[in-house]
Amino acid sequence: MIARLLTGTATALVLSSASPLLARTDDASTSSSSREVELLRAELEALRARLEAVQNEVNASQTEIKNVAATSDRALKSAEAVQKASGGTKTAWKGAPEFASEDGWTFKPRGRLQYDFGSVYAPDGIVNDGLGFSNELRRVRLGAEGSIPGGFGYRFELEFAGGDAQLWDGYITYKDGGLTLTAGQHNNFQSLEELASADDTVLVERAAFTDAFGFERRLGLSAQYASGPVLLQGGVFTDNVGDLADDGNNSIGVDGRAVFAPKLGSTQLHLAASAHWRDLGDTIDSTRYRQRPLIHSTDIRFIDTGNIQDAKSEKSYGLEALAIAGRFHITGEAHWLKLSRGLAPNPGFFGAYGEVGYFLTDDSYGYRSGTLRKPKLSKPVGKGGIGAVALSLRYDYLDLTDQSAGIIGGKQNGIIAGVSWWPVENLRFLLNYAHLEYDDASIAAGTGRNYSVDSIGGRFQVSF
Repeated sequence: MIARLLTGTATALVLSSASPLLARTDDASTSSSSREVELLRAELEALRARLEAVQNEVNASQTEIKNVAATSDRALKSAEAVQKASGGTKTAWKGAPEFASEDGWTFKPRGRLQYDFGSVYAPDGIVNDGLGFSNELRRVRLGAEGSIPGGFGYRFELEFAGGDAQLWDGYITYKDGGLTLTAGQHNNFQSLEELASADDTVLVERAAFTDAFGFERRLGLSAQYASGPVLLQGGVFTDNVGDLADDGNNSIGVDGRAVFAPKLGSTQLHLAASAHWRDLGDTIDSTRYRQRPLIHSTDIRFIDTGNIQDAKSEKSYGLEALAIAGRFHITGEAHWLKLSRGLAPNPGFFGAYGEVGYFLTDDSYGYRSGTLRKPKLSKPVGKGGIGAVALSLRYDYLDLTDQSAGIIGGKQNGIIAGVSWWPVENLRFLLNYAHLEYDDASIAAGTGRNYSVDSIGGRFQVSF
């Protein structure tokens, strides 16, 4: 079309220019002037050269158009080939980049870095390296999670904080409606606080009984079913992967948990109960229960049962309650553990906590799948706000004494106050203060075993 336009323009130009010349040619014929004929021929030659130049420009424009079209076609075919080779992979941000293929595969990296620090202050009569300031890289984890076509999923995560890579999570799942089946190393439904991620827990340390009673991930098979406000969980587990290096470890346990979590208006409620039984196996003939002063970076323990011999199995029961109403939340748990021995009396131990919390900012804790979740920030730093700030106050109790069984491990009564700050979604700072009262402590202060200890703990945390 461009060529026809340019050619037509050139032709019109030639004809318009030639008309007066033809008239002048007639005059020249009449006057028989050879000089004017020569001038006419020269002007016609100039017009012919101009027409050829215009034609050349038209041809060059057509060639350029064809080249551009060919290049665009090759680029389009290359893009289609790359998309086909990659399976139509798409990327979305979900706390970390998630890569998804058209056939149902997804892959999302996950990681966590937590630096903890703290100080423990005890009576002057106690001399121990665990007193005073201490700090540690509490958690350094890298892993990935995603989905597999057909309703399957996976997660694996390695822990590097101890200097060596150790498997933390490693399992595959299958989901069909409200049913989820899990195989591998994962949490075995111990308690509300233990099941919550350390990214989401309210204070630096979980309740004292969760660590004292040895809650940890174990290798096993489990199932859970969710329908409306009801969640049922149960499974059969062996031991933590790190403890299965001893091929004689034949410990096995059964765990179950039932959750009722209705929502009344904007208030989220949670009521739950759990039961656990574990055969310690042939290679474990003693067990021990103890706890730090709510700071993990120190190894000092003021309550400690020591090694309890002839240990055969454990039974424990837990109750949970939680309410989230806007900025406010209240929660509590209680857990009873009974150790079965051979001929010796069977000791029982108890732990519990109660807590209230409030956000100073317009934020609220989340809740999903029977566990507490971190808040979704209403105004993070950089977007018109300061992030989310929450205050918490907790009473924490742990009793490791059973005089009827001859076990005196001590009692711990603690009051913990904490502040949590999320400036942005995946960054968090925590600071806690704890005042702990001990009865029958495992470490004597002079001649006395009843005294108080204070501790301050903090954490810097980034996760994705």
